[in-house]
Amino acid sequence: QVQLVESGGGLVQPGASLRLSCVASGRSFSAYVMGWFRRAPGKERDFVVAISQGGGRIRYGDSVKGRFTISRDNAKNTMYLQMNSLKPEDTAVYYCAAADLVGRLADSIREYKYWGQGTQVTVSS
Repeated sequence: QVQLVESGGGLVQPGASLRLSCVASGRSFSAYVMGWFRRAPGKERDFVVAISQGGGRIRYGDSVKGRFTISRDNAKNTMYLQMNSLKPEDTAVYYCAAADLVGRLADSIREYKYWGQGTQVTVSS
């Protein structure tokens, strides 16, 4: 069992930056592929980015490539999402998630077993 808690969301203007954090407790954080997903108003939950257990492999969704950066600190049981050049279309509830995978990443919601409660990011002028 893994418990995940996101933080760092807020209201920012277009072009600004935010850094989200996801703190894990319970079973070994370093054993899990971690991912960020988001759900915009009226839309399905979409894949943002995933990172392997050691951080050496990363997969970004097309809409955030070049603007968002994922990282993890296994010693602190924490994952981060640095979001730069934010756009109004990035407005969503952002969720972190953990997947019990070996040797691969995943961008499907169905493969992630544990989820946080979400943090709201609003980009608006």
